[in-house]
Amino acid sequence: MSEQTQQKAPGTGTDITLIGDEHVRIYRETNGETGYLWNGVPILLFTSKGRKSGKLRTNAIIYTPVGDKYVIIASKGGSPTHPAWYLNILEDPNLEVQIKGDVFQATARTAESPEREQLWAEAVKAWPNYDVYQ
Repeated sequence: MSEQTQQKAPGTGTDITLIGDEHVRIYRETNGETGYLWNGVPILLFTSKGRKSGKLRTNAIIYTPVGDKYVIIASKGGSPTHPAWYLNILEDPNLEVQIKGDVFQATARTAESPEREQLWAEAVKAWPNYDVYQ
């Protein structure tokens, strides 16, 4: 995510920038009360295993609910390379996902055509910037 948003940290009156590790920390502490909505779009947390380190890594990412699926886009802000987390889940697709206070296990997969185009269209409706930097 390349943009940042300011919110008040609960009980502190202090502005915080929600992105990266700080976003994950506050989202977890508040069960998504702070950090679930980011620039008007919903955010989930997912934890995957690092393919090189074996360490668990948690990321905050925009998601789009489509039916019973949770669609995330491995865009890395339009970079020509994949985000590290995407490479991690290609190797081990087993994830822990948190949406607000709901935590559950999930298995990630990369969508293929024609489903990919349908899911992409839904994701772009939710976050039009995806189309800008595809």
